[in-house]
Amino acid sequence: MSEKRFLIVVDMQNDFIDGSLGTKEAQAIVSAAVERIRACRAAGCNVILTMDTHEENYLETREGKYLPVRHCIRGTVGWQIRPEVLEAAGESAVLVEKPTFGSVRLPQIIRERVASGDSVAVELIGLCTDICVVSNALLLKAHFPEAEFAVRADCCAGVTPEKHLAALETMRSCQIAIE
Repeated sequence: MSEKRFLIVVDMQNDFIDGSLGTKEAQAIVSAAVERIRACRAAGCNVILTMDTHEENYLETREGKYLPVRHCIRGTVGWQIRPEVLEAAGESAVLVEKPTFGSVRLPQIIRERVASGDSVAVELIGLCTDICVVSNALLLKAHFPEAEFAVRADCCAGVTPEKHLAALETMRSCQIAIE
């Protein structure tokens, strides 16, 4: 039996860093996230990058009605993963487009890479802690209840610092290690 390790890099896209929904906190974690991605790759982790992906009609969608800010529109500069993040992730990284907060494809992708009897360890980093990071962490925790889970607080940023801390506390309550 072996351990399969996964690093999920959540939505490190231009619009969330310094684009339409960017924050100074998001900008501040980019270098730490890049370092963490490189370290995890060197340790043999499978790297999966999620991409918040919307279409031109975003403002007409349910999410767009509640968050009326155009962002991560397919094919735009804002939709693209930050170049240094993409470079750190390497060519073997898996890109997963997701039309909403959590990716229902992530559990399937992980299962495809895990043999029977293997243990699973999942670490999450990225943006935004209080929306997409927590959504993906809890979704994956439900699919892999015996897996080891961790979130690197220094490699995540929330919509606000307060919401970042609240999301970390929620994940801690759900037995996800906060490092």
